[in-house]
Amino acid sequence: MFWLGVVLFAVGLLFAVCLHEAGHMVMAKAFGMKVTQYFAGFGPTVWSFRRGETEYGVKAVPAGGFVKIVGMTPLEPVEPGDEGRAFFRRPLWQRTVVLSAGSITHFLLAAVVTYVAAVTTGLPNIRGAEHFSLASAPPVVQAYCVPASTTATSCAATDPAPAKQAGMQTGDLVTAVGSTRVSTYEQLVHALQALPAGPVGITVDRAGAAKTLTVTPVRVQRTVDGVSKQVSAIGVTLADSAYPAPVLHFGALSAFGGSATFGQEVVSATFSAMAAFPGKVPKLVDALEGHPRDPNTPVSVVGASRIGGEAVSSGHTVIALTAFAQLNVFIGIFNLVPLLPLDGGHVAVAWFEAVRSRVARRRGLPDPGRVDYNKLMPVTYAVILVFGLTSLLAVAADIVNPIRLN
Repeated sequence: MFWLGVVLFAVGLLFAVCLHEAGHMVMAKAFGMKVTQYFAGFGPTVWSFRRGETEYGVKAVPAGGFVKIVGMTPLEPVEPGDEGRAFFRRPLWQRTVVLSAGSITHFLLAAVVTYVAAVTTGLPNIRGAEHFSLASAPPVVQAYCVPASTTATSCAATDPAPAKQAGMQTGDLVTAVGSTRVSTYEQLVHALQALPAGPVGITVDRAGAAKTLTVTPVRVQRTVDGVSKQVSAIGVTLADSAYPAPVLHFGALSAFGGSATFGQEVVSATFSAMAAFPGKVPKLVDALEGHPRDPNTPVSVVGASRIGGEAVSSGHTVIALTAFAQLNVFIGIFNLVPLLPLDGGHVAVAWFEAVRSRVARRRGLPDPGRVDYNKLMPVTYAVILVFGLTSLLAVAADIVNPIRLN
């Protein structure tokens, strides 16, 4: 199941990239531009066919895709007779739509996948998790024991369980510790830790009925506010029911609103991740040196597919679906960054040309024409180099020190 999930996620990403290029092609054809090639992959041609003036096919390296529109840049020659259908001859708004269509397809695909997840597996409760705090959580408890240490993940048979021995049950809402009223879990912890040795009456609300239980705390060594000291403990923790639901489920109609809310959170998180991107790259080097992998470092297709595989194999389909949607949102937004060779860079050049021409006309000067792409190539190569090296670092880190689902 793990490898099935990896393959499905990788194929899904390849499909998304091909859909991206299809977005460019469809809009270019709709505006009458000439499209000569549409291919999935790069390198030698494996298979192709021609329909009309466009060649469609598959290349040997399944690492993306491309579409060739006549006259996209001044570096591409325009054959005689194609001048009227060249990209640069079309109005600015049409060129902007064509260049943005790739990112728009990512957004549409993410919206569809998010909606499907909302009505099937549900959506992660991102907003609920962000706003949750022990200072506001109601003191609904479950009784277990007092671990011998703060690092213990389970109790030994000899560890005391005062609350359980006193009859406290999972789901009890603690309302008072002695004479001290409590309304949040944080208040409950502070009240319990401040207790002296000896029995105390703890009032709980159980199914609407008030009960007072006599509990005898144990004294344990704990770190409180940075200071190690002896405090009282009775062996309770916050009940699972007091935490926000990790997954929210929706009906066919409510899924539209749920998907929109989830989408807003994803877009906000994407911009935050992009702003923090430069500071995360050195952490990839740390990960390659054996340091714990920061889960917020960039991931490659290898890492994303691995996470998808783990999600499928562990039965967490909701994670696989929403991760795929989130990745598409990220690609869509990132691709609009105004840097060549990204689509956003071509949009920026097109608008610069339009503004420069308008200013020249108002000054009575001749149209300066198209931007000299040769002068932009050094910057373009620098961008490719930076992103290429980052991608290689991410791939290496995803192989030797991957981010794991847990």
